[in-house]
Amino acid sequence: MTQLGLPRAESPEQVGLSSERLGRITAAIRADVAAGAIPGLVLAIARAGRVGYAEAIGYRDREAGAAMPVDAIFRIASMTKPIVSVGAMMLSEEGRLDIGAPVADYIPAFKALTVGVERARAKRTMTVQDLLRHTSGLTYAAFGDSPVQMLWRDANLQAEDQSNEELVGKLANLPLMFEPGTTWEYSMSTDVLGRVVEVVSGQSLAAFIAERITDPLGMEDTAFSVPGDKAARVAEPLIDKATGKKPPMRNVTRDNRWHSGGGGLAGTASDYLRFCQMLLNGGELDGVRIIAPKTVAHMASDHLPPNVQYGETARSRFGALAPVPEMGYGFGLGFAVRKAQGMSPAPGSVGEFFWGGATGTYFWIDPQEQMVVVLMLQAPDQRLRYRYLMRRLVYAAVTGPLRWRRR
Repeated sequence: MTQLGLPRAESPEQVGLSSERLGRITAAIRADVAAGAIPGLVLAIARAGRVGYAEAIGYRDREAGAAMPVDAIFRIASMTKPIVSVGAMMLSEEGRLDIGAPVADYIPAFKALTVGVERARAKRTMTVQDLLRHTSGLTYAAFGDSPVQMLWRDANLQAEDQSNEELVGKLANLPLMFEPGTTWEYSMSTDVLGRVVEVVSGQSLAAFIAERITDPLGMEDTAFSVPGDKAARVAEPLIDKATGKKPPMRNVTRDNRWHSGGGGLAGTASDYLRFCQMLLNGGELDGVRIIAPKTVAHMASDHLPPNVQYGETARSRFGALAPVPEMGYGFGLGFAVRKAQGMSPAPGSVGEFFWGGATGTYFWIDPQEQMVVVLMLQAPDQRLRYRYLMRRLVYAAVTGPLRWRRR
């Protein structure tokens, strides 16, 4: 394994990428770094299991004058969710977890959930599938000022000194935002899913992910904390000129009690590239099988009900990449999926699946093009701009046939 996570192609053209057009990506990012728009980033593109482009551009820490290395460690935020979702599906494959079962089968405190400030009893039970596809009725307190979200804010749900067991204990006593199964609302669903994984596996979420996913895949720098000498590789955001402060981000150099399944991991571009390539390969990488091909296909299918509604954050927070019908997207088990061509202004392929993190990180997997793209960036306010930009520039560089095919 190389520092890039996957073998390097002999040239970009070997994997159907244009060297000249890839140069546009490098030039555009360098210009933005020079203008102070972002501190820097790491971008990796692989086709057919070989890296055709991998660049570290700009600064790991601009204030310190530290250049961006290709092995910089980023807070990947909600790119944690697909990893935890894969963990849940591994347990499902083993017959230990039924994703169609009520969450209350695994977390008994969820048996008597209520909805809205009126605290009406939920009409339908919340299932594990609801957690995986964000139709649980849960929400994020920070994404709005509804009466339910105001109640959630008082519960200190983001405390770093809590366990996952303590978190779900808090959530069980709070009202849901929506009836389970009725509404896609981006939420703390995967945090609850992380607790389900703990209950079923008998391990902490951190131990389970390390033992069953990151260690077997050789994802050496992906964990809920960045210990020792690795701390010197953590990428930092820019200071906001308006406030004179950096945007709030978790201190990953200490081992917090809370292993957030929704957003707690940190890692490198090369590590996440290996995770994505495993999924593109149908659940296997370098002779290590994590999940079965049919499980990957199931996860990458749209699981939203035909009459599903959408919370206010769906369109406002995710824009042209929102999992809504007018953009041609749905949502599977852990990530968004593209169902139709030509509806979203963002280029892509039917069958692709993707997700990103609030810190600025992003990935997508395009089976039609046998392509994986991983963007690592710590610029929360710029995240949508760079997701759109990278899609345009990357697809513009896909100009030739693959001359090497994975065996």
